[in-house]
Amino acid sequence: MTGRKKGPTRTGPGTGPANTSGRKLHIHVKTSRGRTVGQVAWLQRQLNDPYVKEAKTRGYRSRAAFKLTEIDDKHRLIKRGGRIVDLGAAPGGWTQVAVERAGAGAQIVGIDITPMEPISGALLMEMDFLEPDAPDRLKAELGGEADAVLSDMAAPATGHRDTDHIKIMALCELALDFAQDVLRLGGSFVCKVQRGGTEGELLKMMKTSFKDVKHVKPPASRADSAEMYVVATGFRGRDGKR
Repeated sequence: MTGRKKGPTRTGPGTGPANTSGRKLHIHVKTSRGRTVGQVAWLQRQLNDPYVKEAKTRGYRSRAAFKLTEIDDKHRLIKRGGRIVDLGAAPGGWTQVAVERAGAGAQIVGIDITPMEPISGALLMEMDFLEPDAPDRLKAELGGEADAVLSDMAAPATGHRDTDHIKIMALCELALDFAQDVLRLGGSFVCKVQRGGTEGELLKMMKTSFKDVKHVKPPASRADSAEMYVVATGFRGRDGKR
């Protein structure tokens, strides 16, 4: 595949969902009975998050769908009719975006240990990506080299920043190793990471395998979140020599 075919116009809250009224309404949680302070704060944030509201309007399973739309609007990772793998797919927001943007003839495979409702146009595997046979099963279902490997995987948070950083970087390394095995030349990889000081070696490996590597924080990623994404394009082989 040499490039993107002309497809439907891309729409997404690249600069945030539109506020057609010109006013920002703030919804308050009416009662905190039975909830912790943290739970009330989370609920308040969800109720007033424009991405949450827009996700419901568009039928996306999570606000995270807009993180991928914003990344893809800028970096053009999802090819029409391409093969795409979604690691850590649950609840399915990224897979929904991949199906929409890849269109007819695409082969999209998502995997997560958490059960998901089916998504038309995608194959969903209920399986732990950390299982030894998971990569081979994914490759078999994909049926050929991938155009893009997407990973929004994250381990359950411990609340300890350094520990959470190490855990999420370990998942990114596993996702990268899989991507290096399955991507076609010129393919793309995007992975959730967390700033914390240990990502230097990972970025060094990625820069060997890809023409362009950069950190991205899409607008849909909350400002108070430590998460970022590494976007790598122009795959040139594991050792950069293919």
